Amino acid sequence: MDFNEEFELLLRSRYPAIYIQTAEEERVEEAISAIAAKLGNRAVYIWDFVDGYQGNANDAGFGRRNPLQALEFVEKLPISAAAILVLRDFNRFLEDISISRKLRNLFRVLLSQPKNLVIVAPEIAIPTELSEAITILEFPLPTSDQIKAELERLLGAIGKILTGTNIDELVRSCQGLSIERIRRVLAKAIANHGELRSEDVELILAEKRQKIRQTQILDFYPAKEDISDIGGLDNLKDWLLRRGGAFSEQARIYGLPHPRGLLLVGIQGTGKSLTAKAIAHHWHLPLLRLDVGRLFGGLVGESESRTRQMIQLAEALAPCVLWIDEIDKAFSGLGGKGDAGTANRVFGTFITWLAEKTSPVFVVATANDIQALPPEMLRKGRFDEIFFVGLPSQAERRSIFTVHLSRLRPHNLKNYDIERLAYETPDFSGAEIEQTIIEAMHIGFSQNRDFSTDDILEAASQLVPLARTAQEQIRFLQDWAASGKARLASRQSSLNNSMGAFQYDP
Repeated sequence: MDFNEEFELLLRSRYPAIYIQTAEEERVEEAISAIAAKLGNRAVYIWDFVDGYQGNANDAGFGRRNPLQALEFVEKLPISAAAILVLRDFNRFLEDISISRKLRNLFRVLLSQPKNLVIVAPEIAIPTELSEAITILEFPLPTSDQIKAELERLLGAIGKILTGTNIDELVRSCQGLSIERIRRVLAKAIANHGELRSEDVELILAEKRQKIRQTQILDFYPAKEDISDIGGLDNLKDWLLRRGGAFSEQARIYGLPHPRGLLLVGIQGTGKSLTAKAIAHHWHLPLLRLDVGRLFGGLVGESESRTRQMIQLAEALAPCVLWIDEIDKAFSGLGGKGDAGTANRVFGTFITWLAEKTSPVFVVATANDIQALPPEMLRKGRFDEIFFVGLPSQAERRSIFTVHLSRLRPHNLKNYDIERLAYETPDFSGAEIEQTIIEAMHIGFSQNRDFSTDDILEAASQLVPLARTAQEQIRFLQDWAASGKARLASRQSSLNNSMGAFQYDP
């Protein structure tokens, strides 16, 4: 049942007070007026604290700066007159004893009259004594059809058209924004170059960043990395590329469900976080980064509330990528946290959402220590796939060196013996390879010359790779992946040939 159907049913059922949480006053009032007209031209009266009642010349200004008088207005109306009284921001007055008592008196009267009070406010705040009589109704953000209609209206006003693919991309990018924000950002695009273009997606993403800045739970992470910036991991990249259009309207028509997400498990520095950024950039989706520590607050119930707020915000900004880095550290040792079960409740809410969510929020979680993850996290249905990201093979190291050196020395790439570099760095992770190049640049810069292959090899000889300092953890992860509990991210598996580091002389 959508908002219109549910709101109409509540009116006909004579629910005395309906609380609609939304910041879109204009759009919700348009919807209320349309439903009132459908029900036989019910009168709609709109009140706010500054201007009082509006829209009716006989009552203009009644109840101005007087919320109690705004409620008394109900008694001025004929008993048989059908009416809807919209009270803007009335949540701010509900704690007042006189307002609370007046409302409770009115509730008994309104049960026998075709009148309804409708509180419209951006947040929910209902005192306990009023909770039984007030019904909360969610007013959803505009649907893709509504956004498309708004885009076509704006395009029609300037005499422009867009192809189906381009307008679908704009519609998808606008999802999660209010109509007012959509109008504002599209007006900015039209003012900039006189029309709407597919590249205006970046302006829309900037508007989403602005919305996220207003919270302190999620961060909007600028993602500039591309799939091509990932060296190796061919199986993972193929899996992602096949799902590049899975958030489109064509995918819905085809019957495809929204992709749920990935759990990337593996050794530190092997490109898991880079992959999360590349996914968002390649799919043209906003990247939201969740620091799970921010979910936990000091007040009773605050952590659970923040978790629900995080979920609501992510779904409001969908389609998007939700990146949770090192999730193993956030939910390790749940049973012994000594926090009266708060961590368990937060975890329960989170994994239930992972399993049941239908919104296009693609969750990318990374973990280094699979033993620290609760078994519930690994159950099928939480993520589309679990990938193991191991140490790169020689071919993948060659690819990683090529990516970094192409970015740093694109015109001198031929001066570097990439084959030798890949061969001489067994069991180096991608992060360690990058660090050897940075160290080689320091060597060259200090001697007032460009860095060379020998500089990189010298830097590599001085770096002790993680494969030697965390042998047991890496061996456990490789055995776990080899047992078939995760899909290998690399086409050329490094499980069998990445143990060379364990044979070095100490």
